Amino acid sequence: MGETGSRTFVIIGNGVAGTSAAEVLRKGDPDARIVLIGDEPHPLYNRVALPKVLKGVTAPERTIIKSVQWHLDNRVELHLTTLVTGIDTARRVVTTDSGETFGYDALLVATGGTPNTVKVPGSDGTRGIYPFQTLEDTKTILDRVRQSKGAVTTGGSFIAYELTEGFRHHGVATTWVIRGTRFLHRILDEDGGRYVDHLARAVGVETIYEDSIGGVTATTDGELRSVVTSKGREIECDLLGAGLGLKMRVECLAGTPVKVNRGIVTNEYLETNVPGVYAAGDVAEFFDTSINAYNQMGTWNSAGSHGKVAAANMLGNRTEFREVPYYTSTMFDSQMAAIGIMPESVPDMEAVTRLNMDRGIYRRLFFIDGRLAGAALIGDIRVRRELMDTIRSQRQVSNAERENLLSV
Repeated sequence: MGETGSRTFVIIGNGVAGTSAAEVLRKGDPDARIVLIGDEPHPLYNRVALPKVLKGVTAPERTIIKSVQWHLDNRVELHLTTLVTGIDTARRVVTTDSGETFGYDALLVATGGTPNTVKVPGSDGTRGIYPFQTLEDTKTILDRVRQSKGAVTTGGSFIAYELTEGFRHHGVATTWVIRGTRFLHRILDEDGGRYVDHLARAVGVETIYEDSIGGVTATTDGELRSVVTSKGREIECDLLGAGLGLKMRVECLAGTPVKVNRGIVTNEYLETNVPGVYAAGDVAEFFDTSINAYNQMGTWNSAGSHGKVAAANMLGNRTEFREVPYYTSTMFDSQMAAIGIMPESVPDMEAVTRLNMDRGIYRRLFFIDGRLAGAALIGDIRVRRELMDTIRSQRQVSNAERENLLSV
């Protein structure tokens, strides 16, 4: 699509998946034209660092990973604040909201997801209700929380936890409302949920389970005044943070033959059913050969690895995606790690748990056919490297080794 003999690669989404792909493409093909399209106003920044920005301990500008100059130096055409409005896979052309068109030899869709919003009576037009995904979200919430007197968070996800911790870090009275019976109810068992609840209450967070936001009230000038739960409890607050999961961003593929379920369906090489079209990151619903089933991964490291693998295959290789995903986070005054495959992907995995409240250590291991597939850790997470090595080995784990890995 470029000059005679050169290729054009178009990437939709300039997060870690898309930007990692651009970097690999440039190294693999010095002569290619690379077009990177993102709808945010910033080049690649570290989303993992956003909770620290929310706490006020990291400056927003310190999250930027790739400058605009980096893109210029590497001849990556960066189009920010730009939305893709159409893709013609027959002609291999991408159209944006500015009317520009880009032909491609290979296309990567790495659009991620959009946070689900609070949609309850009274929420439309009420100020003070926020998702937490982007750098702009974070700066907006930070401005608000510094003036806040009371906050509510909703959701049983990591995002909901990060909001809860951030609000409490600023000394704001915070109530955490979780629809399920515990935090991460598909990953943690009752012991794990009880321990997280203990950690939350120890720092002054009030927790409410098996309830949700049923409505909100506002002041006469449209500012949030309170939330009303589905069970009828009213909580005064001027800030509501939502961690309610993501809706995958697949709108740009409307009208194309690319197969989409919850995400964009790919094989183990991150290829879609349409030649020349690939997907990477959160939005990719890829065939995971470690479980012989389709899977989606929402971690930063997995998205970066996805981008690199997709780019390698766009260059003509046949590289299979194989990765042990991991996510680490603070957990109020403790820490947490989630490693490998979780029950959200394979619900019938065998699970074994140990909790030592005195030492503040929780471990839950997940097995598929006698092989270690995943783990959830709270407290001392130094064992995560050994667990990742065991997961990668794909070998049977003896009962004695299980007990050793569970030792708390």
